[in-house]
Amino acid sequence: MSKHLEGKNAIVYGAGGGIGAGVARTFAREGARVHLVGRTRETLQAVAEEIAATGATAEVAVLDALDERAVDEHVRQVVGTAGSVDVSLNLIARGDVQGTPLHEMATDDVLRAVVNGLRSNFITARAAARQMVGQRSGVILHLNSASGAAAMPGMGSTGPADAATESLMRYMAAELGPHGVRVCGIWTAGVAETLTPGKLTEVGGESAPAPRTAEELIAGMAALRRTPTLADVGEVAAFLASDRAAGITGTMVNVTCGLVLR
Repeated sequence: MSKHLEGKNAIVYGAGGGIGAGVARTFAREGARVHLVGRTRETLQAVAEEIAATGATAEVAVLDALDERAVDEHVRQVVGTAGSVDVSLNLIARGDVQGTPLHEMATDDVLRAVVNGLRSNFITARAAARQMVGQRSGVILHLNSASGAAAMPGMGSTGPADAATESLMRYMAAELGPHGVRVCGIWTAGVAETLTPGKLTEVGGESAPAPRTAEELIAGMAALRRTPTLADVGEVAAFLASDRAAGITGTMVNVTCGLVLR
C-alpha cells in the first residue's frame, strides 16, 4: 500500500496538543518524517515515542511559535539535516476566550487570540514559504473553527481570530501559488477527543459544560449528528498535504460534521 507523504518533511507546531498529536501520527503513518514543535518537551516526547513505536521517524524541538528567530532557526535546521520542508502546519493555542458576549469582554481578551493567532501563523508560514519558494513546492496549512466565516454567538474572540488567519492564508496562497506552493486550511470544532474538562474550562471558564454535555450539544447542532474525530481531521490534513490535493489552494476544507454548512 502506497504512502501518500513518503519522503516528505512535515513540521507540526502545537504537536503536543490533542489535534496536533493526532495529525502528526497520521502524517507519520503516511510516510512523512515529522518534526514535532511545541513548548513542552514531555508531551512532545510522548508523541514522538508513539510514532517511533510504529517504525516512523519523529524529531522534537522545543520552542515558542511566537518567537520568529526561534522559528526561522528551526526551519533552517530542518532543511540542513533533512534537506527540505514540504509541509508546515500551525495548531498552536491562541488564548481564546468564549462564552461571554463581545460587548461585555475585555479588550485584551478579544485581541489576545487575534494577535497570537495571526502572529504565529504568519511567522511559521513565512519561515516555511522562504524555503518552499526555492524548492518550487510545499504546502502550508492551518486550522480554525469556522467562526470567522459563520457568525456564532458566544464564540468570543475565536471569530475575529479565525477571520484574520483565514485572510492571511488566502493572501499567501495568491502570492505563493506562482512558486508552486499551496496554502490551505481546515475548519473543525468540537473534536471529540479534545473535549476534556481542562480544555473546556480554559476556553469557556468555570461555567463551561462537562465534556459529555458539550459533545451532545455540538452533535445536536451538526448535520451528521456527531462531532468530528481526530481521525477525521488527520485524514483531511494528510490529504491536503499530499500530491493528491495538488489542485487545491487558497481554501478551507470543512471538517465540522455539518456544524457549519457552507
